[in-house]
Amino acid sequence: MSALRIGAESAGWAGVLAGAAGVALHFSPLDARLPVLAAALAPYLMLGALLAVPLFAGLRSWAGALVAVLVAGAAVWTQAPLFAGETPAGSGPELTVAQANLLFDGADPAAFVTAMREREVELLTVNELTPATLDGLTAAGLDALLPHRYVSPGRTAAGTGIWSRYPLTDTVEFDGFVLNQLAATAEIPGAGPVRVFALHPVPPVHGIDVWAGELERLRAIVAAAPAERPVVVGGDFNATHDHAQFRRWLTGRFRDAAEQAGAGFLRTYPTDKAYPPLVGIDHILLAGAAAAEVHTVALPGADHRALVARLRLHS
Repeated sequence: MSALRIGAESAGWAGVLAGAAGVALHFSPLDARLPVLAAALAPYLMLGALLAVPLFAGLRSWAGALVAVLVAGAAVWTQAPLFAGETPAGSGPELTVAQANLLFDGADPAAFVTAMREREVELLTVNELTPATLDGLTAAGLDALLPHRYVSPGRTAAGTGIWSRYPLTDTVEFDGFVLNQLAATAEIPGAGPVRVFALHPVPPVHGIDVWAGELERLRAIVAAAPAERPVVVGGDFNATHDHAQFRRWLTGRFRDAAEQAGAGFLRTYPTDKAYPPLVGIDHILLAGAAAAEVHTVALPGADHRALVARLRLHS
């Protein structure tokens, strides 16, 4: 066997092992630092198995090709829900929702407000809202565009806010979290009260136990929202579709808007590097509503892309 063939087969098996590791990380329930951090990159590891299939086929190494196909099939199965989509249901009103992380004082307020205006956003959740950013957004006209707000600005990453075209009531800030977590009820014409959450659990680098604990506690808070009314949850979850801890949110009545719309890979972070964003950690979750379209929007000065979702609320 030539050295070239040995090298090619070794590369193929390395790809299979990487793909298998990606699939294992996707399903890993472990609240441990290495698997949690690595799970964010699981789709990139899964690519190894996809690349191994034609490599083994070209070498006529049928045993390797079979194993690669099996691993690649499992990998595709884990990602397929992001592309399959669901048929929007319900006859209620349409609503355009956005979620944005503004990077402390980094995002350009005028550019951000222009982006929200151009997309006719009616309901907005914001993370990393500082007092200076709040002043900048007000000066740029966000309050004129969305005149009702409930905000809790803070230093660096702590601040969170909700803006709405429609009146907000029943506002609450949840205690006991590192960053600010908010909820309010928006009175949407034709739909009635819609419960809105703006969330920002800490990133796993803050501490895996804290990250996992905040995700679970916030999930319980959101799950307790009245079942008879629609619920919209926007936030930087610091978790991707490949984190089992995040997918637990989707085991009940809540759905990921991007998954509903079949939007595929929506990478939102980081946007302040020389390379494109790698992971999708911003999400809009829904109950009593269905997303027809979800896309990302560039935010000059921020390190995230925003999410904008066009929804149809259930009557």
